[in-house]
Amino acid sequence: MNIHFILHETFEVPGAYLKWAQDRGHNITSTKVYEEEVLPETVEGIDFLIVMGGPQSPDEDRQTFPYYDPNAEIVFMQKAIAADIYIVGVCLGAQLLSVAYGGKYEHSPEREIGVFPITLTDDGLADEHVKGFGTTLNTGHWHGDMPGLTDNAVVLATSQGCPRQIIRFSPKHYAFQAHLEFDSQAIDLLITADGEEHLRKQNKELPFVQTPEQLRTNDYSEMNKKLYDFLDSLTQA
Repeated sequence: MNIHFILHETFEVPGAYLKWAQDRGHNITSTKVYEEEVLPETVEGIDFLIVMGGPQSPDEDRQTFPYYDPNAEIVFMQKAIAADIYIVGVCLGAQLLSVAYGGKYEHSPEREIGVFPITLTDDGLADEHVKGFGTTLNTGHWHGDMPGLTDNAVVLATSQGCPRQIIRFSPKHYAFQAHLEFDSQAIDLLITADGEEHLRKQNKELPFVQTPEQLRTNDYSEMNKKLYDFLDSLTQA
């Protein structure tokens, strides 16, 4: 299987998504947006598109992120939707996927940084690929926005701070606001990018933000395992 990653920042690494692809022997290509790499002209030859996160939003902001063209990414994702290849959008990627489907991303009720439980909805417990997460699962979070919804979108998981943690837009297209791919390397990069003092300040002011110390001591192995199970199930269906 040919898997293509869209990567927005050096500190937003694909973590367990990449490790899964490597462990399963898939062919891996990527577009590094932060290096001003250009998206492929077509999705031909791509079997699975994984769009990762970043500090951006689906809105264009060339002043802050001159290398980031959300409209080009949305058009590319619409090509992937039309071709009905596998698509997983993560965090920013989840929001972009929702826009590609015609939704409007929104601010999450709460900013979430750290590990907090998601709860599967009845639709989530019935979804053949997500039901293995169980009723609740501790997952990673690092966001202030969330995907929009369309008439056909199905919310599969929620959290205390965000009502749209996993959304299914079609049988092959999933939006994950939650970060099941986090590992110690990913967390260290994000802490450095955000700043330890900034995180401590947010921890004192916001209910769903962990300290750098808490972030480093979280166990990410179980969520990684569940992500592997989801990806295996999705691609073997």
